[in-house]
Amino acid sequence: MAQRYGGKYSPQPRQDGEGRPLPAEPAVRVPGRWRTTILFLSAFAFLFPAFGDAPGAMLTGLCAGGLLILSAGLTREGMRARAEWQARRTARRPAFPRILFGAFATGVALALGGIIAHGVSIFPALYALAGAALHLGAFGMDPMRDKGMEGIDPFQTERVARAVTEAETTLAQMKDAILRANDRRAEARVEQFATRARALFRRIEEDPRDLTAARKYLTVYLTGARDATVKFADHWARTRDDGARADWEALLTDLETTFADRSTALLANDRTDLDIEISVLRDRLKMENR
Repeated sequence: MAQRYGGKYSPQPRQDGEGRPLPAEPAVRVPGRWRTTILFLSAFAFLFPAFGDAPGAMLTGLCAGGLLILSAGLTREGMRARAEWQARRTARRPAFPRILFGAFATGVALALGGIIAHGVSIFPALYALAGAALHLGAFGMDPMRDKGMEGIDPFQTERVARAVTEAETTLAQMKDAILRANDRRAEARVEQFATRARALFRRIEEDPRDLTAARKYLTVYLTGARDATVKFADHWARTRDDGARADWEALLTDLETTFADRSTALLANDRTDLDIEISVLRDRLKMENR
């Protein structure tokens, strides 16, 4: 189904709950994704000829093509994870190095191709090394270290990661529920709400110490928004009640304002802590210089 464009200069631009145009959320750009498409297409160099070979060679060719497809998928996901890591001021390294394993899969695929062409010899090993090296040269490496985590308690970061994962699950449930309403405007409204909520998520990820102060916003308020969205979607699908829509949108607007206020308060608290720390250090320097 087509969806009306809602850009800045369109006749009906996207708006927030107070009637102001909604700024677009900056998307994480993944440079060079087209190269993974070439890697995916290269798999057919093994897949198509395999069906004209003997059974053993056919099986080896299918395995080689499958490994290249797997490598393309892993590499694309690894590049996306790396772009998100680079876009954030604080981020943990990916738990699974997808690009590295993609390079390994490419090497094994070329080794199998070498076995088809030359049998068991030194050439398949050379093909594997060359393929893995070229893969890493073309796509780079996964992030191998945490960024901006110096001085932050690892236990706190684990707590934040779990809390944000649960909050993202709640947002996903909201998006799934609103689909039952079969209403593009309502779906866009939930997407806008998710964008505002994620701004608070990013704020907490940048400073895990803020989790305690913001926990109820990630649990109680988001759960309430999800439950209200589930009920609204079912009610709207049956009745098309404009009054219910207005009440639901007003609730989301109130929650967005609450999230924004909470983010502002957390930033203000950080500035207060910084001012106190600077004041204490200045006092110590004055005492030492007497």
